[in-house]
Amino acid sequence: MTIQIKHIEVVPYDPTWPQTFGEEAALIRQVLGGHCLEIHHIGSTAVPGLAAKRDIDTLLIVDNLDASLALQHANYRFNGEMNIPLRYCFSKNTDVSKVNLHVVEPGHGFIALNLYFRDYLRNHEDARIAYGNLKQQLLKNPQSYERGAMRFPGYTLGKDQFIKKILEEAQFEGLSLAFCMHVNEWESAKAFRQREFFDKAGIQDPYTWTFEHSDHVHLVLYQGATIVGYTHIQLWPENQAAMRIIVIEETLRNQGLGGYFLTQCERWLFSKGIKSLRTEASPAAKRFYEKQDYALMPFNDPDGYESGPEDIPMGKIITPPASPSALHP
Repeated sequence: MTIQIKHIEVVPYDPTWPQTFGEEAALIRQVLGGHCLEIHHIGSTAVPGLAAKRDIDTLLIVDNLDASLALQHANYRFNGEMNIPLRYCFSKNTDVSKVNLHVVEPGHGFIALNLYFRDYLRNHEDARIAYGNLKQQLLKNPQSYERGAMRFPGYTLGKDQFIKKILEEAQFEGLSLAFCMHVNEWESAKAFRQREFFDKAGIQDPYTWTFEHSDHVHLVLYQGATIVGYTHIQLWPENQAAMRIIVIEETLRNQGLGGYFLTQCERWLFSKGIKSLRTEASPAAKRFYEKQDYALMPFNDPDGYESGPEDIPMGKIITPPASPSALHP
């Protein structure tokens, strides 16, 4: 189903935008007190001279994600995680603009990504002009005002390649996770699944129906602007989950990326109340899971699928996570 977006307006840079950010930042600090660690103005309104929507994008770093829920008492609407695990999103309409608030804990990949992008545009006039021109071109395209199967309107999707190009020029190589939502993320997921698993069995992927099932979660791992990993997690009854697939691009294996990816998935699952994560490891993957403190544990698939003859049932009781800043490979 296609949803028509009523209005998208890009206006010339307004020098009062930093003041609006400052006022909201002061309010946030007052509400959250010591839970507020850092606040940054990000996005286009944080780049002097850049045309933008009147949205004040704000990055808030807190010591505990759930502490930020108190902002609902300051007229901030909680919008959930949206497309990024362990990032809370809030919004608020002021008299002059809309505030989009992105909340994460220290070490989250969203932090460096946005600061790199913002600072590159601040320091490179040619990129800033090109980005402003791209926005005006997109607004001439009727598809920019449509939202299809994905949550994002065509205007947002149309900026994707430019943003990735800027991150590459900025030499950003940080790690970040995303739920599969963008068409490029789904295509990467399909490619990983077919190449690494189903081609070896000589069949086409029979489980693409899980892409639209609420009990199945599909995530990708980015290194910079490039997708380098994919995972498929199934949510089971009784606060359990199963790691159906986790894979890293072959040329990047044995560099700690797989362990980082798995640990971040565990962090997200713990935040959702999941107590244990099970898997059926191949003999080649057994050592990887052992290094992540997995042990032999019954799989007991509630869907009744039979295990392969070489599958090794393993699992882990998920405990409170360590600081994410200590988890980078």
